[in-house]
Amino acid sequence: MNKKVKNVSYHTTNTYETLNELNSQTKRVWLVFHGIGYLSRFFLKYFADLPKEENYIIAPQAPSKYYLKNEYKHVGASWLTKENTSLETINVFNYIDAVLENENLPEHCEIIFFGFSQGVSIATRYLAYSKLQCSKLIIYAGGLPNELKKQDFNFLNKDTKVISIIGDKDQYLSPERLSKESEKIQLLFGDNIQHINFDGVHEVRKEIINQLV
Repeated sequence: MNKKVKNVSYHTTNTYETLNELNSQTKRVWLVFHGIGYLSRFFLKYFADLPKEENYIIAPQAPSKYYLKNEYKHVGASWLTKENTSLETINVFNYIDAVLENENLPEHCEIIFFGFSQGVSIATRYLAYSKLQCSKLIIYAGGLPNELKKQDFNFLNKDTKVISIIGDKDQYLSPERLSKESEKIQLLFGDNIQHINFDGVHEVRKEIINQLV
């Protein structure tokens, strides 16, 4: 059997969702990356209580959609898998580049990177790739990619805040994995990390997000 793997490039279109209006009153632009199983339009609800005049939220949409629980009713999405990860990562970067080019963000706004669960890997990878200055990097209940190095984030301003958020009953974080993730985040960002722990499972809490501005 003479099998070959070949690549082809083609034009594709994907959606993304925004919340509130981007104008001269906007102080913060949030770039928020949802976890596996979400759609961007549902993920935005967690940011709905932020002051509307000051916060503009952009929620990119993971490209790979599928039916949840094999019930063919509700749809979720995934950013990446272990299959062709490097190639798919480039595709995701090109997509986010296009989103930001389309938004044409004003220079007066702070940029906040927010990743939840699988979205943490996208937020941190894209930040390292794009070298965008941000006021906050929020790592919420997700794992950091092993390939990232401390030097990937040397470009960040010394005032950039790195915030780690974890529920103390998170069903996906065993003590061993929690220890490994704690080591990775310290290796990448040093000791200047704000840790927020809450009583809960693997979930997004609106009240915690509201405290981050």
